[in-house]
Amino acid sequence: MRSISPAGGAVLGLTLALPLALTACGGDGGTGGGKGAALDGRGPITFVTGKDRSGYLQEQVDGWNSGHPDEKVRIIELPDEPNDQRQQMIQNATTKSDAYAVLNLDVVWTAEFAANRWLAPLPKDRVDLAEMLPATIATGQYRGRLYAVPSTSDAGILYYRKDLLDGAGVSAPPKTWAEMWAACDKVKKTPAGKGVDCYFTEVNKTESITISAVEAIASSGGSVLGPDGRPSLTTPQAAKGLEFLVNARKDGRMPKAAVTLDTEGGRRYFQSGKLLFQRQWPYQYAMADQKDGSSKVAGRFAVAPLPGPDGPGVANLGGHNLAISQFAANKASSLDFIRYLTGEPSQRANLLATSQAPTLAALYDDPAMVAKFPYLPVLKTAIAGAKPRPVVVRYGDVTAAIQGSVYDAVTGRTPIDQALSGLQGKLGPLTAP
Repeated sequence: MRSISPAGGAVLGLTLALPLALTACGGDGGTGGGKGAALDGRGPITFVTGKDRSGYLQEQVDGWNSGHPDEKVRIIELPDEPNDQRQQMIQNATTKSDAYAVLNLDVVWTAEFAANRWLAPLPKDRVDLAEMLPATIATGQYRGRLYAVPSTSDAGILYYRKDLLDGAGVSAPPKTWAEMWAACDKVKKTPAGKGVDCYFTEVNKTESITISAVEAIASSGGSVLGPDGRPSLTTPQAAKGLEFLVNARKDGRMPKAAVTLDTEGGRRYFQSGKLLFQRQWPYQYAMADQKDGSSKVAGRFAVAPLPGPDGPGVANLGGHNLAISQFAANKASSLDFIRYLTGEPSQRANLLATSQAPTLAALYDDPAMVAKFPYLPVLKTAIAGAKPRPVVVRYGDVTAAIQGSVYDAVTGRTPIDQALSGLQGKLGPLTAP
């Protein structure tokens, strides 16, 4: 399911032409600080990524392959769940296998993979970062060296049923949690609002609940880790954030199925017309606006910044970075392929086809792009103020601890204060220098 405007054909043409311009990029590479160790070797490579929900990735790879018959890229598609993707990439790295070349990493994995020397340092003088959003550039660095190039960005935004709000006399999307609950109550009193659930954010026991917790706590003025990198969860702000998630489910504001729905499950739930408000990623926009009958809310929704307790909330900084496995055989080809995918023609074409957030700042201000994707100004603001998940070397252990504690609180197994104090204790040893 993908949406390509008539303009997409022209953009795709530029994308197909780009590989020819990149063939002049030599095989020399460098360390994260500039020139240095070689990134050499040319030939076929693999591109290892999570499940492509858009169906468009193969077209971009085909564009590269048509111009590089001796350096063809083969996609290796991993499971949809980020935890499973990360685990398979780690398994490949620990065996020092050359089966994986270019890795499509969640932005929070960079520190872990770089610290374990699973990634090849990249030359800053060979990658064009100048036009990218500053928040995205930081996600590809570890200890001052560049290990990954931002490919797509992401931040949570609030999808809402504009038709239902209009029908209930609500003139603007909510800026606070209280305003959101009040709008829900008004909509439920209308005939069109019968059977529509109020709100959904992911609280299933996966990476998604870590994201929901980080956003709720940050929106309340708290943080999972303090400025010193140590856990900071035994605070009124952290309690207020977790309380929002706990009470939303307890009070029936969220559907009963919330603890079992993943990102795609949430998308389908919203597209079925069963939700009024949803915290979701930008990729959903194009799918939810399909006019082919697959979405019951096409043309009936809009987006806004996430609400918080006292005003606009804080989104989680998501997205993906492209890195080269330290054990890849053809690193020169890998670097050129990364430059191809992160270049302006490819990012523009990808935005048109998938509505995924680009990393190039200019695309957010392009009148043609804003006309097609009205959420871009909202998203740019969200990314600028977004907070990342904990940036730690032992990220896998940290997120597993967060998932367990927050899930137990949301499902009522553990009181909020006990869940936070327990999580504080678990994260202490995992974040120690």
